[in-house]
Amino acid sequence: MIIKDQINSDLKAALLSGDRFKGETLRGLKAVILNEEVAKGKRDEGIEDEVIEQLIAREVKKRNESASIYDDAGRSELADNERAEAKILTGYLPEQLSEDDIKKVIIRVIDELGVSGPGSMGRVIGAVKKELGNTADGSTVAKLVKSELIK
Repeated sequence: MIIKDQINSDLKAALLSGDRFKGETLRGLKAVILNEEVAKGKRDEGIEDEVIEQLIAREVKKRNESASIYDDAGRSELADNERAEAKILTGYLPEQLSEDDIKKVIIRVIDELGVSGPGSMGRVIGAVKKELGNTADGSTVAKLVKSELIK
């Protein structure tokens, strides 16, 4: 619940300081969290920080994908807006691991599982994501696992 409290505090500060953009971004995030609480039947007690981190990571991914689409359509002003929202939301995620750190974990997991070949990608990705949680982007993990298993 610490993340949710921080979001509420930052929202209040943004609105008091007149930062409408950040305020609207955080309001949208609060709505996403509320929807998840209602969907899981945990409106009164709230959801865990790990789940909130997953929601934030999903929202950041959406913003980045939208920015890419806007760039392709030549709408740089909208892409910049999406990237700015993603940057605000990223501040609530744990620090992301570097590709080298992720590779070390992948190599260790592959050794522990004793697997090889691209057919084992799902098992390795699942084990790595379970261990790293929200400290690594899923697409980065998948890309690195694929490159390690194809070697």
